[in-house]
Amino acid sequence: MNRMRRWLGEANPIVFVMFAGLAGFCAYFSMYAFRKPFTAATFDVVAGWDFALDYKIALVIAQVAGYALSKLIGVKVVSEMRPERRAIAIVLLIGFSWIALVLFAVTPAPWNVAALFLNGLPLGLIWGLVFGFMEGRRTSEVLGAILCASFILSSGVVKSVGKTLMEGWQVSAFWMPAAVGAIFMPLLAVSVLALAALPPPSPADEAERVARRPMMARERAAFLAAHWPVLAALVAAYVLLTAFRDLRDNFAAEIWQALGYGDAASVFTASEGPVAVLSLVAMGVLIAVKNNGRALLFMHGVILAGFAILGASTLAFQQGLLSPIAWMIAAGGGLYLAYTPFNAMLFDRMIAYSGTVATAGFLIYVADATGYLGSVVLLLFRNFGAVDLPWLPFFVAAAYATSAAGLVFVSGAAILLLRVRKDRSPSGQTISRDGAAAPADRTDPKTT
Repeated sequence: MNRMRRWLGEANPIVFVMFAGLAGFCAYFSMYAFRKPFTAATFDVVAGWDFALDYKIALVIAQVAGYALSKLIGVKVVSEMRPERRAIAIVLLIGFSWIALVLFAVTPAPWNVAALFLNGLPLGLIWGLVFGFMEGRRTSEVLGAILCASFILSSGVVKSVGKTLMEGWQVSAFWMPAAVGAIFMPLLAVSVLALAALPPPSPADEAERVARRPMMARERAAFLAAHWPVLAALVAAYVLLTAFRDLRDNFAAEIWQALGYGDAASVFTASEGPVAVLSLVAMGVLIAVKNNGRALLFMHGVILAGFAILGASTLAFQQGLLSPIAWMIAAGGGLYLAYTPFNAMLFDRMIAYSGTVATAGFLIYVADATGYLGSVVLLLFRNFGAVDLPWLPFFVAAAYATSAAGLVFVSGAAILLLRVRKDRSPSGQTISRDGAAAPADRTDPKTT
């Protein structure tokens, strides 16, 4: 392991990015095999379930509740996690989630709903642990884009695998999630070993992107107090994106069925491939922007474009200008164009811009914990507040609401960021209201 770490530390940057990017991609891709396959089933009639709440919605809420609680826990755990413990933590947490899927299969309804809560509880920590290997490097944009492509592609792939197991191998809807997880265990093991071999950020990385260290409670509170106006606007936008993404992801089977593609297992994967490419390219170009302040503004522009594409494509579909598949690809492209920066590059650059020794995982988990609570609220509204509204009209209405409100929140965040830039002194420091100087942007403002 040490020999591999030394070799990677001396390797060509392209070789390092390919190795680290593939390791992160495969690790998080594998995690989705333990989280999302159950959503490929519709669970129309379930013996033992006699409640006003739809059974699948109950499953989704249970898992998302566990996932959201995990994000709250992750604000502390991920931000304080020592780098050498990340790999074993990933393996143990995903192993626990798979045991919960077995419990889901062997426990009758309604009691098996609790197993989905246990399944989601450890999985919410995985993103921060994996991204911890990627952040704080000069190549973090490329690594983050590759990592984000994993959750765009993986959801469709694992649902296609699950649907194939049910239709081609007659695996029951209850055993299918555990079976899909077992299929991806070898890939998970190899990819986590590869992550454990990665060297820490180099001195050159730290000089450009700021050193990344565990954040204790006092440091977390100080960072939030210093940056809360921008963070509040961004988190509000992220709540909308998370809720809409979960709606699209968890109920893709029902939405595709309403669009007339209910019997095609491959439709899950086919619709996400172009979306992943678009998001990866848009974020990958950020590596050329060395100035952290400009990179932050660029990402705000990308996020705004994503919200606009989501709303415009939905309008085009309703006007008959886009086919159902073209609309789902375009809407997914807009969604992930806006969603992807939040999960990696946005907060990584925000820390670099602030000059504060910190970890991006902390900010990601603050946003995630809030976002998944929004997802639960949307699902409860769908079941109790809009009972008579079919899935497709509900999805269309949610797309419009997400697009409009998101444009307002992110525009507000961009305006606040521009004001901060104008408040900078000639030396490059940010002058606070009390006259104190904050750390300067680590990059030369004349370079891009």
